[in-house]
Amino acid sequence: MAARVHAFTDDALGEHDGVGIAALVRRGELSAAEVAKAARERAARVNPELNALVVDLDTPLVSGEREALLYGVPTYVKDNTDVSGMPTQHGSAAWRARPAKAHGPFTKQFLSTGMTLLGKTTLPEFGLNATTEFVDAAPTHNPWATGYSSGASSGGAAAMVAAGVVPIAHGNDGGGSIRIPAACCGLVGLKPTRGRHIDGPQARSMPINLVSEGVLTRTVRDTATYFAAAERFWRNPALPPVGLVEGPAQRRLRIGVLTEPITGAPLDPQVRAVHDDTIALLESLGHEVRTLAYPVDRGFADDFATYWAMLAFLLGRTGKLTLDRSFDAARLDPFTRGLAARFGGSVLRSPAVLYRLSRIRQAYAASFRDVELVVSPVLASVTPHLGYLSPDQPFDEVFERLLNYVTYTPLANVTGAPALSLPLGASADGLPIGMMLSAAHGDERTLLELAYTLEAERPFRRIQD
Repeated sequence: MAARVHAFTDDALGEHDGVGIAALVRRGELSAAEVAKAARERAARVNPELNALVVDLDTPLVSGEREALLYGVPTYVKDNTDVSGMPTQHGSAAWRARPAKAHGPFTKQFLSTGMTLLGKTTLPEFGLNATTEFVDAAPTHNPWATGYSSGASSGGAAAMVAAGVVPIAHGNDGGGSIRIPAACCGLVGLKPTRGRHIDGPQARSMPINLVSEGVLTRTVRDTATYFAAAERFWRNPALPPVGLVEGPAQRRLRIGVLTEPITGAPLDPQVRAVHDDTIALLESLGHEVRTLAYPVDRGFADDFATYWAMLAFLLGRTGKLTLDRSFDAARLDPFTRGLAARFGGSVLRSPAVLYRLSRIRQAYAASFRDVELVVSPVLASVTPHLGYLSPDQPFDEVFERLLNYVTYTPLANVTGAPALSLPLGASADGLPIGMMLSAAHGDERTLLELAYTLEAERPFRRIQD
Protein backbone atom coordinates (compact mmCIF):
# COMPACT_ATOMS: atom_id res chain seq x y z
CA MET A 1 0.00 0.00 0.00
CA ALA A 2 1.16 3.57 -0.64
CA ALA A 3 2.86 5.46 2.15
CA ARG A 4 1.10 7.10 5.09
CA VAL A 5 2.19 10.70 5.60
CA HIS A 6 1.67 12.87 8.67
CA ALA A 7 3.30 15.83 10.39
CA PHE A 8 2.57 15.12 14.06
CA THR A 9 5.62 15.77 16.23
CA ASP A 10 6.63 17.23 19.58
CA ASP A 11 6.20 20.91 18.80
CA ALA A 12 3.82 23.70 19.83
CA LEU A 13 0.92 21.97 18.08
CA GLY A 14 1.62 18.56 19.57
CA GLU A 15 -1.44 16.35 19.21
CA HIS A 16 -3.89 19.02 20.35
CA ASP A 17 -7.11 19.76 18.55
CA GLY A 18 -8.18 23.34 17.90
CA VAL A 19 -10.00 23.78 21.20
CA GLY A 20 -6.93 22.53 23.04
CA ILE A 21 -4.64 24.93 21.20
CA ALA A 22 -6.95 27.88 21.80
CA ALA A 23 -7.00 27.06 25.54
CA LEU A 24 -3.18 27.03 25.67
CA VAL A 25 -2.99 30.36 23.86
CA ARG A 26 -5.67 31.84 26.13
CA ARG A 27 -3.68 30.81 29.24
CA GLY A 28 -0.49 32.28 27.82
CA GLU A 29 1.30 28.92 27.60
CA LEU A 30 1.63 29.37 23.83
CA SER A 31 1.41 32.35 21.49
CA ALA A 32 -0.45 32.51 18.20
CA ALA A 33 2.91 33.15 16.51
CA GLU A 34 4.49 30.00 18.00
CA VAL A 35 1.58 27.87 16.87
CA ALA A 36 1.58 29.36 13.37
CA LYS A 37 5.32 28.76 13.06
CA ALA A 38 4.91 25.11 14.04
CA ALA A 39 2.08 24.65 11.53
CA ARG A 40 4.09 26.22 8.72
CA GLU A 41 7.03 23.95 9.51
CA ARG A 42 4.72 20.94 9.43
CA ALA A 43 3.32 22.04 6.07
CA ALA A 44 6.82 22.43 4.66
CA ARG A 45 7.61 18.84 5.64
CA VAL A 46 4.54 17.09 4.21
CA ASN A 47 3.11 19.27 1.45
CA PRO A 48 5.72 18.20 -1.11
CA GLU A 49 4.20 14.71 -0.80
CA LEU A 50 0.56 15.78 -0.43
CA ASN A 51 0.31 18.74 -2.84
CA ALA A 52 -2.54 20.27 -0.85
CA LEU A 53 -1.57 23.97 -0.84
CA VAL A 54 -2.12 26.67 -3.44
CA VAL A 55 -0.99 29.67 -1.37
CA ASP A 56 1.48 29.50 1.52
CA LEU A 57 1.67 32.87 3.27
CA ASP A 58 5.08 34.13 4.37
CA THR A 59 3.34 36.16 7.07
CA PRO A 60 0.33 34.39 8.60
CA LEU A 61 -2.80 36.50 8.97
CA VAL A 62 -3.78 36.76 12.63
CA SER A 63 -7.38 37.87 12.96
CA GLY A 64 -10.27 38.16 15.38
CA GLU A 65 -10.32 39.21 19.01
CA ARG A 66 -8.27 37.42 21.66
CA GLU A 67 -11.56 36.45 23.32
CA ALA A 68 -12.67 34.57 20.19
CA LEU A 69 -13.27 30.87 20.82
CA LEU A 70 -10.58 29.70 18.37
CA TYR A 71 -8.07 32.52 18.76
CA GLY A 72 -4.58 31.46 17.69
CA VAL A 73 -5.61 28.23 15.95
CA PRO A 74 -3.88 27.87 12.55
CA THR A 75 -6.05 27.22 9.51
CA TYR A 76 -6.43 27.39 5.73
CA VAL A 77 -9.13 28.71 3.40
CA LYS A 78 -10.21 26.76 0.33
CA ASP A 79 -9.14 28.38 -2.94
CA ASN A 80 -12.65 29.22 -4.12
CA THR A 81 -13.09 31.88 -1.44
CA ASP A 82 -11.78 35.45 -1.63
CA VAL A 83 -9.13 36.56 0.84
CA SER A 84 -7.81 40.09 0.47
CA GLY A 85 -4.49 40.18 -1.38
CA MET A 86 -4.65 36.55 -2.56
CA PRO A 87 -5.80 35.24 -5.95
CA THR A 88 -8.81 32.91 -6.05
CA GLN A 89 -8.07 30.40 -8.80
CA HIS A 90 -10.91 27.87 -8.25
CA GLY A 91 -8.55 25.03 -9.17
CA SER A 92 -8.68 25.99 -12.83
CA ALA A 93 -6.11 26.84 -15.49
CA ALA A 94 -8.77 28.45 -17.69
CA TRP A 95 -7.90 31.95 -16.50
CA ARG A 96 -5.40 33.82 -14.37
CA ALA A 97 -6.84 35.20 -11.14
CA ARG A 98 -5.78 38.55 -9.77
CA PRO A 99 -5.38 39.21 -6.03
CA ALA A 100 -8.74 39.83 -4.39
CA LYS A 101 -9.35 43.43 -3.40
CA ALA A 102 -11.18 42.49 -0.21
CA HIS A 103 -12.27 39.57 1.92
CA GLY A 104 -15.35 37.76 0.69
CA PRO A 105 -18.46 37.95 2.91
CA PHE A 106 -17.95 34.48 4.35
CA THR A 107 -14.21 35.03 4.88
CA LYS A 108 -15.02 37.75 7.37
CA GLN A 109 -17.22 35.37 9.33
CA PHE A 110 -14.63 32.59 9.15
CA LEU A 111 -11.79 34.77 10.40
CA SER A 112 -13.94 36.31 13.14
CA THR A 113 -13.50 33.01 15.01
CA GLY A 114 -9.93 34.10 15.81
CA MET A 115 -8.05 31.59 13.69
CA THR A 116 -4.69 32.38 12.09
CA LEU A 117 -4.75 32.04 8.31
CA LEU A 118 -1.74 30.32 6.74
CA GLY A 119 -2.83 30.19 3.09
CA LYS A 120 -5.16 28.40 0.69
CA THR A 121 -5.85 24.75 -0.14
CA THR A 122 -6.46 22.88 -3.38
CA LEU A 123 -9.73 21.92 -5.02
CA PRO A 124 -10.57 20.30 -8.39
CA GLU A 125 -11.63 22.63 -11.16
CA PHE A 126 -14.52 24.72 -9.79
CA GLY A 127 -15.30 21.95 -7.32
CA LEU A 128 -17.08 19.89 -9.96
CA ASN A 129 -15.30 16.58 -9.37
CA ALA A 130 -15.18 14.28 -6.31
CA THR A 131 -11.41 13.93 -6.38
CA THR A 132 -8.77 16.67 -6.17
CA GLU A 133 -6.94 15.84 -9.38
CA PHE A 134 -5.86 17.92 -12.35
CA VAL A 135 -4.75 17.57 -15.96
CA ASP A 136 -1.98 20.16 -15.64
CA ALA A 137 -0.64 19.56 -12.11
CA ALA A 138 0.04 16.80 -9.61
CA PRO A 139 -2.97 15.52 -7.65
CA THR A 140 -3.60 16.09 -3.99
CA HIS A 141 -2.76 12.87 -2.13
CA ASN A 142 -4.56 11.20 0.75
CA PRO A 143 -2.25 11.27 3.78
CA TRP A 144 -3.56 7.88 4.98
CA ALA A 145 -2.22 6.31 1.77
CA THR A 146 -0.69 8.59 -0.83
CA GLY A 147 -1.78 6.51 -3.81
CA TYR A 148 -5.42 7.26 -3.04
CA SER A 149 -7.74 10.23 -3.54
CA SER A 150 -8.27 12.73 -0.72
CA GLY A 151 -11.80 13.30 -2.00
CA ALA A 152 -13.18 16.63 -3.09
CA SER A 153 -13.87 19.30 -3.56
CA SER A 154 -12.32 20.30 -0.21
CA GLY A 155 -9.59 17.72 -0.77
CA GLY A 156 -6.66 19.98 0.04
CA ALA A 157 -8.24 21.08 3.31
CA ALA A 158 -8.90 17.47 4.30
CA ALA A 159 -5.32 16.45 3.54
CA MET A 160 -3.86 19.25 5.69
CA VAL A 161 -6.13 18.46 8.63
CA ALA A 162 -5.75 14.68 8.44
CA ALA A 163 -1.96 14.99 8.19
CA GLY A 164 -1.85 17.10 11.35
CA VAL A 165 -0.65 20.34 9.78
CA VAL A 166 -3.67 22.23 11.18
CA PRO A 167 -6.56 20.98 13.33
CA ILE A 168 -9.27 22.73 11.34
CA ALA A 169 -9.65 24.08 7.81
CA HIS A 170 -12.36 25.70 5.70
CA GLY A 171 -14.40 23.71 3.24
CA ASN A 172 -17.65 24.19 1.39
CA ASP A 173 -20.14 21.66 0.14
CA GLY A 174 -22.20 21.77 -3.05
CA GLY A 175 -22.73 18.05 -3.62
CA GLY A 176 -20.76 16.47 -0.80
CA SER A 177 -17.59 18.56 -0.90
CA ILE A 178 -17.11 18.65 2.89
CA ARG A 179 -18.49 15.20 3.65
CA ILE A 180 -16.71 13.31 0.85
CA PRO A 181 -13.15 14.39 1.76
CA ALA A 182 -14.01 13.93 5.44
CA ALA A 183 -14.98 10.32 4.67
CA CYS A 184 -11.86 9.74 2.55
CA CYS A 185 -9.47 11.26 5.10
CA GLY A 186 -11.00 10.15 8.40
CA LEU A 187 -12.38 13.50 9.55
CA VAL A 188 -15.47 15.16 10.96
CA GLY A 189 -17.27 17.08 8.21
CA LEU A 190 -20.54 18.89 8.85
CA LYS A 191 -22.44 20.45 5.96
CA PRO A 192 -24.72 22.94 7.69
CA THR A 193 -28.27 23.92 6.88
CA ARG A 194 -28.50 26.20 3.85
CA GLY A 195 -28.09 29.76 5.10
CA ARG A 196 -26.53 28.77 8.44
CA HIS A 197 -23.40 30.69 7.50
CA ILE A 198 -22.95 33.66 5.19
CA ASP A 199 -23.09 32.55 1.56
CA GLY A 200 -20.35 33.21 -0.94
CA PRO A 201 -21.09 34.93 -4.25
CA GLN A 202 -21.09 31.66 -6.24
CA ALA A 203 -23.85 30.21 -4.06
CA ARG A 204 -25.97 33.33 -4.41
CA SER A 205 -25.78 33.18 -8.21
CA MET A 206 -27.04 29.58 -8.53
CA PRO A 207 -30.57 28.92 -9.79
CA ILE A 208 -30.86 26.57 -6.81
CA ASN A 209 -28.27 27.24 -4.12
CA LEU A 210 -26.49 23.98 -3.31
CA VAL A 211 -23.52 25.35 -1.39
CA SER A 212 -23.00 25.59 2.36
CA GLU A 213 -19.83 26.82 4.09
CA GLY A 214 -18.17 24.89 6.89
CA VAL A 215 -15.01 23.22 8.19
CA LEU A 216 -13.19 19.91 8.39
CA THR A 217 -11.79 18.83 11.77
CA ARG A 218 -10.41 15.81 13.63
CA THR A 219 -12.73 16.11 16.65
CA VAL A 220 -16.43 16.72 17.18
CA ARG A 221 -15.72 19.47 19.71
CA ASP A 222 -13.68 21.45 17.16
CA THR A 223 -16.60 21.38 14.73
CA ALA A 224 -19.07 22.29 17.47
CA THR A 225 -16.87 25.14 18.71
CA TYR A 226 -16.43 26.50 15.21
CA PHE A 227 -20.20 26.65 14.72
CA ALA A 228 -20.63 28.48 18.00
CA ALA A 229 -17.81 30.91 17.16
CA ALA A 230 -19.19 31.66 13.68
CA GLU A 231 -22.63 32.26 15.17
CA ARG A 232 -21.21 35.01 17.37
CA PHE A 233 -20.37 36.98 14.21
CA TRP A 234 -23.69 36.42 12.44
CA ARG A 235 -26.71 34.20 13.00
CA ASN A 236 -29.46 33.64 10.49
CA PRO A 237 -32.64 34.71 12.29
CA ALA A 238 -34.67 32.28 10.17
CA LEU A 239 -32.90 29.29 11.78
CA PRO A 240 -32.78 28.10 15.38
CA PRO A 241 -29.44 28.86 17.03
CA VAL A 242 -26.91 26.04 17.37
CA GLY A 243 -25.09 27.50 20.36
CA LEU A 244 -22.07 25.75 21.87
CA VAL A 245 -22.74 22.02 21.94
CA GLU A 246 -20.34 20.60 24.51
CA GLY A 247 -21.33 16.97 24.78
CA PRO A 248 -23.92 14.29 24.13
CA ALA A 249 -27.57 14.53 25.05
CA GLN A 250 -29.23 11.86 27.18
CA ARG A 251 -32.35 11.47 25.06
CA ARG A 252 -32.96 8.45 22.89
CA LEU A 253 -33.66 9.16 19.23
CA ARG A 254 -35.78 7.67 16.49
CA ILE A 255 -33.29 7.08 13.67
CA GLY A 256 -34.12 6.17 10.08
CA VAL A 257 -31.79 4.02 8.02
CA LEU A 258 -30.96 4.37 4.33
CA THR A 259 -28.80 1.58 2.99
CA GLU A 260 -29.00 0.88 -0.74
CA PRO A 261 -27.75 3.58 -3.15
CA ILE A 262 -30.62 5.39 -4.87
CA THR A 263 -28.90 4.86 -8.23
CA GLY A 264 -29.26 1.10 -7.91
CA ALA A 265 -25.48 0.69 -7.88
CA PRO A 266 -24.09 -2.00 -5.56
CA LEU A 267 -22.94 -0.96 -2.10
CA ASP A 268 -19.34 -1.94 -1.41
CA PRO A 269 -19.28 -4.82 1.13
CA GLN A 270 -16.70 -2.99 3.27
CA VAL A 271 -18.91 0.09 3.44
CA ARG A 272 -21.93 -2.09 4.20
CA ALA A 273 -20.07 -3.70 7.10
CA VAL A 274 -19.32 -0.32 8.70
CA HIS A 275 -22.91 0.76 8.09
CA ASP A 276 -24.23 -2.39 9.78
CA ASP A 277 -21.85 -1.89 12.69
CA THR A 278 -23.02 1.70 13.12
CA ILE A 279 -26.66 0.62 13.17
CA ALA A 280 -25.88 -2.07 15.76
CA LEU A 281 -24.06 0.50 17.90
CA LEU A 282 -26.99 2.92 17.75
CA GLU A 283 -29.38 0.15 18.79
CA SER A 284 -27.10 -0.88 21.66
CA LEU A 285 -27.20 2.71 22.92
CA GLY A 286 -30.97 2.54 23.16
CA HIS A 287 -31.93 4.44 20.03
CA GLU A 288 -34.90 3.25 18.01
CA VAL A 289 -33.64 2.38 14.53
CA ARG A 290 -35.99 1.71 11.62
CA THR A 291 -35.67 1.36 7.85
CA LEU A 292 -36.67 4.53 6.01
CA ALA A 293 -37.88 5.00 2.46
CA TYR A 294 -36.11 7.61 0.34
CA PRO A 295 -38.13 10.83 0.09
CA VAL A 296 -37.21 10.91 -3.63
CA ASP A 297 -37.13 8.35 -6.44
CA ARG A 298 -34.45 7.33 -8.94
CA GLY A 299 -35.34 10.36 -11.06
CA PHE A 300 -33.71 12.57 -8.43
CA ALA A 301 -30.26 11.29 -9.38
CA ASP A 302 -30.94 12.08 -13.04
CA ASP A 303 -32.22 15.56 -12.21
CA PHE A 304 -29.24 16.31 -9.99
CA ALA A 305 -26.88 15.14 -12.73
CA THR A 306 -28.60 17.50 -15.19
CA TYR A 307 -28.30 20.42 -12.77
CA TRP A 308 -24.65 19.59 -12.09
CA ALA A 309 -24.03 19.67 -15.84
CA MET A 310 -25.95 22.95 -16.10
CA LEU A 311 -23.51 24.59 -13.69
CA ALA A 312 -20.58 23.59 -15.89
CA PHE A 313 -22.43 24.83 -18.99
CA LEU A 314 -23.17 28.22 -17.39
CA LEU A 315 -19.60 28.52 -16.22
CA GLY A 316 -18.27 28.07 -19.74
CA ARG A 317 -20.72 30.63 -21.14
CA THR A 318 -20.34 33.33 -18.46
CA GLY A 319 -16.76 32.96 -17.22
CA LYS A 320 -15.53 36.11 -18.95
CA LEU A 321 -18.22 38.14 -17.16
CA THR A 322 -18.23 36.48 -13.75
CA LEU A 323 -14.53 35.72 -13.35
CA ASP A 324 -12.16 37.66 -15.59
CA ARG A 325 -11.75 38.66 -19.22
CA SER A 326 -8.80 36.27 -19.43
CA PHE A 327 -11.16 33.31 -18.98
CA ASP A 328 -10.96 30.84 -21.89
CA ALA A 329 -13.53 28.04 -21.88
CA ALA A 330 -11.34 26.02 -24.25
CA ARG A 331 -8.82 25.68 -21.41
CA LEU A 332 -11.28 24.07 -19.01
CA ASP A 333 -10.32 20.52 -18.18
CA PRO A 334 -11.88 17.63 -20.16
CA PHE A 335 -14.25 16.67 -17.35
CA THR A 336 -15.71 20.18 -17.06
CA ARG A 337 -16.07 20.43 -20.83
CA GLY A 338 -17.72 17.02 -20.90
CA LEU A 339 -20.22 18.08 -18.24
CA ALA A 340 -21.06 21.24 -20.17
CA ALA A 341 -21.53 19.27 -23.40
CA ARG A 342 -23.79 16.83 -21.59
CA PHE A 343 -26.08 19.66 -20.57
CA GLY A 344 -26.20 20.90 -24.15
CA GLY A 345 -28.51 18.00 -24.92
CA SER A 346 -30.72 18.71 -21.91
CA VAL A 347 -31.46 22.43 -22.27
CA LEU A 348 -35.14 21.90 -23.05
CA ARG A 349 -35.54 19.73 -19.95
CA SER A 350 -33.99 22.24 -17.56
CA PRO A 351 -37.16 24.12 -16.48
CA ALA A 352 -38.81 20.85 -15.43
CA VAL A 353 -35.62 19.72 -13.69
CA LEU A 354 -35.38 22.96 -11.71
CA TYR A 355 -39.05 22.72 -10.76
CA ARG A 356 -38.72 19.15 -9.47
CA LEU A 357 -35.54 19.88 -7.53
CA SER A 358 -37.07 22.97 -5.94
CA ARG A 359 -39.97 20.89 -4.56
CA ILE A 360 -37.87 18.18 -2.90
CA ARG A 361 -37.37 20.16 0.30
CA GLN A 362 -41.00 19.57 1.29
CA ALA A 363 -40.76 15.80 0.76
CA TYR A 364 -37.52 15.71 2.74
CA ALA A 365 -39.07 17.62 5.64
CA ALA A 366 -42.04 15.23 5.68
CA SER A 367 -39.69 12.27 6.09
CA PHE A 368 -38.67 13.65 9.50
CA ARG A 369 -42.15 13.50 10.99
CA ASP A 370 -41.37 10.12 12.55
CA VAL A 371 -37.57 10.28 12.98
CA GLU A 372 -35.07 12.79 14.34
CA LEU A 373 -32.04 11.63 12.33
CA VAL A 374 -31.15 9.45 9.34
CA VAL A 375 -28.02 7.30 9.06
CA SER A 376 -26.46 6.20 5.77
CA PRO A 377 -23.03 5.74 4.22
CA VAL A 378 -21.33 8.87 2.90
CA LEU A 379 -20.11 7.07 -0.21
CA ALA A 380 -21.11 3.85 -1.92
CA SER A 381 -17.55 2.53 -2.18
CA VAL A 382 -14.21 2.83 -0.47
CA THR A 383 -11.83 5.64 -1.37
CA PRO A 384 -10.57 5.13 -4.94
CA HIS A 385 -7.02 5.14 -6.20
CA LEU A 386 -5.78 8.32 -7.81
CA GLY A 387 -6.59 8.20 -11.51
CA TYR A 388 -9.94 6.39 -11.16
CA LEU A 389 -11.86 9.69 -11.27
CA SER A 390 -9.19 11.80 -12.94
CA PRO A 391 -10.45 14.58 -15.24
CA ASP A 392 -8.23 13.34 -18.05
CA GLN A 393 -10.02 9.97 -18.24
CA PRO A 394 -12.85 9.46 -20.78
CA PHE A 395 -15.73 11.65 -19.64
CA ASP A 396 -18.50 9.04 -19.92
CA GLU A 397 -16.53 6.59 -17.76
CA VAL A 398 -15.74 9.14 -15.05
CA PHE A 399 -19.29 10.48 -15.04
CA GLU A 400 -20.79 7.02 -14.56
CA ARG A 401 -18.29 6.22 -11.82
CA LEU A 402 -19.13 9.45 -10.02
CA LEU A 403 -22.88 8.81 -10.16
CA ASN A 404 -22.38 5.44 -8.49
CA TYR A 405 -19.79 6.72 -5.98
CA VAL A 406 -21.43 9.98 -4.86
CA THR A 407 -24.96 8.71 -4.47
CA TYR A 408 -25.88 9.64 -0.88
CA THR A 409 -24.60 13.20 -0.42
CA PRO A 410 -26.44 15.39 -3.01
CA LEU A 411 -29.86 15.12 -1.35
CA ALA A 412 -28.80 17.36 1.52
CA ASN A 413 -27.50 19.97 -0.95
CA VAL A 414 -30.71 20.15 -2.93
CA THR A 415 -32.91 20.23 0.16
CA GLY A 416 -30.58 22.51 2.12
CA ALA A 417 -30.58 20.17 5.12
CA PRO A 418 -27.63 19.54 7.47
CA ALA A 419 -25.59 16.34 7.19
CA LEU A 420 -22.50 15.13 9.01
CA SER A 421 -19.74 12.69 8.05
CA LEU A 422 -18.03 10.78 10.86
CA PRO A 423 -15.03 8.40 10.52
CA LEU A 424 -16.59 5.27 12.02
CA GLY A 425 -14.71 2.52 10.22
CA ALA A 426 -11.91 1.51 7.92
CA SER A 427 -11.31 -0.62 4.83
CA ALA A 428 -9.12 -3.71 4.71
CA ASP A 429 -6.33 -1.45 3.45
CA GLY A 430 -6.68 0.86 6.44
CA LEU A 431 -8.40 3.71 4.60
CA PRO A 432 -11.12 5.58 6.52
CA ILE A 433 -14.80 4.89 5.83
CA GLY A 434 -17.32 7.58 6.74
CA MET A 435 -20.90 7.27 7.89
CA MET A 436 -23.40 10.10 7.41
CA LEU A 437 -25.98 11.45 9.84
CA SER A 438 -28.65 13.71 8.33
CA ALA A 439 -31.14 15.88 10.21
CA ALA A 440 -34.13 18.12 9.66
CA HIS A 441 -33.52 21.70 8.59
CA GLY A 442 -31.86 23.74 11.31
CA ASP A 443 -31.09 20.80 13.60
CA GLU A 444 -27.28 20.74 13.66
CA ARG A 445 -27.49 20.50 17.46
CA THR A 446 -28.91 16.96 17.40
CA LEU A 447 -26.27 15.90 14.87
CA LEU A 448 -23.47 17.19 17.09
CA GLU A 449 -24.92 15.68 20.27
CA LEU A 450 -25.08 12.22 18.74
CA ALA A 451 -21.65 12.71 17.14
CA TYR A 452 -20.14 13.21 20.61
CA THR A 453 -21.65 9.89 21.69
CA LEU A 454 -20.37 8.02 18.64
CA GLU A 455 -16.90 9.55 18.98
CA ALA A 456 -16.75 8.28 22.59
CA GLU A 457 -18.03 4.82 21.68
CA ARG A 458 -15.92 4.43 18.52
CA PRO A 459 -12.87 6.69 19.08
CA PHE A 460 -11.71 8.01 15.73
CA ARG A 461 -8.53 6.40 14.40
CA ARG A 462 -5.40 8.53 14.55
CA ILE A 463 -3.10 8.70 11.56
CA GLN A 464 -0.04 8.97 13.80
CA ASP A 465 -0.66 5.61 15.51
